[in-house]
Amino acid sequence: MTMWYIFASYALILGLLIGSFLNVVIARLPKDQSVVSPRSRCPSCMNMITAIDNIPIVSWLILRGKCRNCAAPISSLYPTIELLTGILSLLLFWRIIPDFTYLTPQYGVIFGLYLVFVSMLIAQSFIDIRYFIIPDQLSIYPIPFFIAAIFAINSYFPLVGITWKESFLGAFFGGGSLLFITLLWKFIRKKDAMGMGDIKLLALIGAVLGPWPALPMIIFLSSTSAVLFMVPLKIVQNKSLRFALPFGPFLAIGSIIWILHGRELVRLWLPGAEGIF
Repeated sequence: MTMWYIFASYALILGLLIGSFLNVVIARLPKDQSVVSPRSRCPSCMNMITAIDNIPIVSWLILRGKCRNCAAPISSLYPTIELLTGILSLLLFWRIIPDFTYLTPQYGVIFGLYLVFVSMLIAQSFIDIRYFIIPDQLSIYPIPFFIAAIFAINSYFPLVGITWKESFLGAFFGGGSLLFITLLWKFIRKKDAMGMGDIKLLALIGAVLGPWPALPMIIFLSSTSAVLFMVPLKIVQNKSLRFALPFGPFLAIGSIIWILHGRELVRLWLPGAEGIF
């Protein structure tokens, strides 16, 4: 069991490092800038951030949230994203590899697949919150790669839970279902219900998690979480308040809940469907 805790620690550290990279993705991708080069710089004094000042969370705490060179404030959002990614990486590891008997290369590959997916959800969520867009690089473009990855993994060890055909159908029905709802809403109300980014994102979610029972549950969870967020806000601020609400983060929340607790949800709400999950 000691070995499990060691690898769990690695999963946490890996998540923190990925979170640091996601900060770069969130800052640069919407501006069509490279996420690889140049190296990170302070936006105030433009001095390059050294490796010692780029340690996830630790550097921010040591520097007290300020640039070493010009003392300009560094947003607390950076360590927050790092910590969030680290915690989710640890939870994902615990879910896929619950004890030392699962410490095998097969389950390690599956952990890596889902960690990449969850990391993309985190990045697109914060981009959607800030810019109200979901880049194609984090939605529609990765779909063929995930389908190919699921096909390759299943060719060696069928542990992913879905086949490549189900992955393809998940992408089709995921994007198609939201597209149908959007077109229907526009036909009835003469206005857009959501952007194309959400449609592409749900296609990606369907490609990774499959069409059934994941997609209906994720749509339910994301819609419920959006309502739970929006209603109190309207009550507190103004009952007639109207504002645009990015739906991407709620799709991400629904997807992460499904990954971590999908089996329990199936047993609770779809008792006859355990055998197909």
